[in-house]
Amino acid sequence: MFNNRVWTIAGSDCTGGAGIQADIKTIHNLGAEACSVITAVTAQNTQGVQEINAVSDDVLMSQLKALNSDKQADAIKIGMLANKRQVLLIADWIANTKETWSQAPYVVYDPVALASSGGDLTEEDVLPTIKAKLLPLIDLITPNANEVQRITGVYLIGWNSLVEAGEAMIKLGVGAVVVKGGHVDIEPNASVDYCTDGQHHYWLSNKRIDTEHSHGTGCTFASAMASLIAQGYILRDAFTIAKAYITQGLRHSSQYDGIYGAVWQGFWPENTHDFPRVLVNDSPTAQQLDWDDGSQPSDIFTSGFASVGTNKLGLYPVVNNVEWIERLLKAGIKTIQLREKTSSGDALKQAILQAIALGQQYDARVFINDHWQLAIELGAYGVHLGQEDIEKADLKAIKAAGLRLGISTHGHYEMLKIMQYKPSYLAVGAIFPTRTKNMTGQIQGVDTLAKLVKINADIPMVAIGGITLDNANDVAATKVGCIAVVTALTEADDPEANVKAFEHILSCH
Repeated sequence: MFNNRVWTIAGSDCTGGAGIQADIKTIHNLGAEACSVITAVTAQNTQGVQEINAVSDDVLMSQLKALNSDKQADAIKIGMLANKRQVLLIADWIANTKETWSQAPYVVYDPVALASSGGDLTEEDVLPTIKAKLLPLIDLITPNANEVQRITGVYLIGWNSLVEAGEAMIKLGVGAVVVKGGHVDIEPNASVDYCTDGQHHYWLSNKRIDTEHSHGTGCTFASAMASLIAQGYILRDAFTIAKAYITQGLRHSSQYDGIYGAVWQGFWPENTHDFPRVLVNDSPTAQQLDWDDGSQPSDIFTSGFASVGTNKLGLYPVVNNVEWIERLLKAGIKTIQLREKTSSGDALKQAILQAIALGQQYDARVFINDHWQLAIELGAYGVHLGQEDIEKADLKAIKAAGLRLGISTHGHYEMLKIMQYKPSYLAVGAIFPTRTKNMTGQIQGVDTLAKLVKINADIPMVAIGGITLDNANDVAATKVGCIAVVTALTEADDPEANVKAFEHILSCH
């Protein structure tokens, strides 16, 4: 039973490869319930679009009203609108849903201008109406290079032009934009997509797949974004998974016989090689693409940190003082972190020295949270950094000192980004809501954790956030290999007994 619902408002493609047909397959296969509102019935084949038969206003509105009565959507994907009148009707309808529904739907718009198989899919006078009436209501727009040029006048001739196009789209009133790179000719061997909400900027790159079987990629991508966002994925993670979904589809369809055909709308992507590289300044991929977003100085990227010697770090307590370090090491813990947020100066230095000494005494892996300079100076085993820290810390110095490095990640985008650094381990969270940090919008859940484990075969992973004895078995069943806990030990009546209980759960998986 699906828990989330997506409407697709688009045209019917009798070949089954694009439009409503592609949308329904994609939404369903990515785990949401699909409902459809047909705007037009097209007659087309591999040679192109022969005829577009727009439905009447009454037929369009009757579909919307029927769904509105008992199948309101979490997200709405809009595709082909066949004429100016349809644009006005849909714009009015979307405005009404945002005002009257108890929860406004997230609206994704694939601005179909030209079918990739040839043939104009909109009237010549429809674009001004789209820009004036529809775009200010759109949460996410997903144009290709041709659609970008038609809407904004920006030609995609360099990496900065993708940013310029994104800014132009935001100025038209949309909430966010993905500029798709499938038809961008800046780099012949790579497909680079750019996403922005006006404040954050995300870049993804995949190796370009040479195939004529790409019909429906625009519909499929937009529907994937709508399905994922309807299920609670934040923008950057939906962007990442949708790009992997398209790459998977193109990889499969490239094996088809014959000439021009449709992309494969398959199931959830699980092949590591289908997932994109997150572009990071000075990384090998960025160097190959001659890409730099100008946000950092060059020559800062490094990868390949010292190993922790195992993919199963076991139970990993995170504590705020040396007394807890000693108590839990005595209980048999072999991996632990000192997260000291209150001390400074000599007191902080002394605490780190004591933690290091205890780690050596009990032959344990003691990580120091945040304080990488002192960790280097005092010869710590390892250091743990958050996402906000990695761009400030001297990663080259950490690596040169031989320290192990753990890095926090939250979801697909951040995990794929950090995998390029090849840290000693990846921490993924928050798995469940936690009282130690406000993780609103970044709760991963067990299902997402299991998906992340499948696409990372090489780097040890740590699950963290809200894990207790009541839910630890579900977490361990994902094969994550390590569970990090805070209050499950520090607020327990018998921490030593809880250590044994957690370790038993991990040993069963």
